Amino acid sequence: MTASPKLHWFKSSYSGGSGTECVECAYADDGALIRDSKRQEGPVVQVQARTWCALIQALADNELR
Repeated sequence: MTASPKLHWFKSSYSGGSGTECVECAYADDGALIRDSKRQEGPVVQVQARTWCALIQALADNELR
């Protein structure tokens, strides 16, 4: 899948700002898209909405370490 230029890509507020390690996300109709911020023309991972929500909840609950 290639990323549409019309999508609103965003970085986590936890990103360090050094530009070396970051992913970007964009919301799609049926879930979320994830890509490497340094390779914007590279591959995009598509995640279903319920899977994305479960990941965000697990992160919020500090379950992923």
